[in-house]
Amino acid sequence: MVRDRDNDEWIKSLEAQGPVRESALADLRELLFVGLKSSLKSRSDYVETMLDDFLQDSLIRILQALDQFQNRSRFITWATSIAIRVAMTELRKRRWRDVSLEKLVADSNFDPVSDVEGDTFPERRELVETMYRVINTQLTDKQRTVLLAEIKGMAQEEIAGQLGCTRNALYKLSHDARIRLKQELVRAGYDSQSFAVAFNG
Repeated sequence: MVRDRDNDEWIKSLEAQGPVRESALADLRELLFVGLKSSLKSRSDYVETMLDDFLQDSLIRILQALDQFQNRSRFITWATSIAIRVAMTELRKRRWRDVSLEKLVADSNFDPVSDVEGDTFPERRELVETMYRVINTQLTDKQRTVLLAEIKGMAQEEIAGQLGCTRNALYKLSHDARIRLKQELVRAGYDSQSFAVAFNG
């Protein structure tokens, strides 16, 4: 029978050795199994055969982070939140694992007309058209690649890996691209109110 524990007992049991630790790990795994299965059930990119990998990685991460638990919530709530983050990160990685960055950007259909087809807000249509024009004409090739890949939802780890750069270098590319995009949109006459009208409708 799976047994929950209070916060102090979880920490002491997981830091112990022998049967006490093994029993706590087994119970924690079962409780995480229930929490993860419930959290992921509605995702179309998830299949239950992935769960064992997620659980194994989550347990390792939780054990490494025990000294970071600050007792502000139930231990199992804290542990489940780590497991969910681990699973979501892995799902993002798996989604893009066999996708070429070059092909993703080349195949991206960033057609401002089709993207806003039927849009009843002309402000948004004009903004989107201006945004795509800036992306395609005012950014460096690497900035454009990074920004389009991020818009398409590719994980930053995958972008960095395919570009052969560090996360810090990728952050700078993305940051500079967004700053340039914002500057050009402001220069084109858009302000914060225009953004609100365009995107909130």
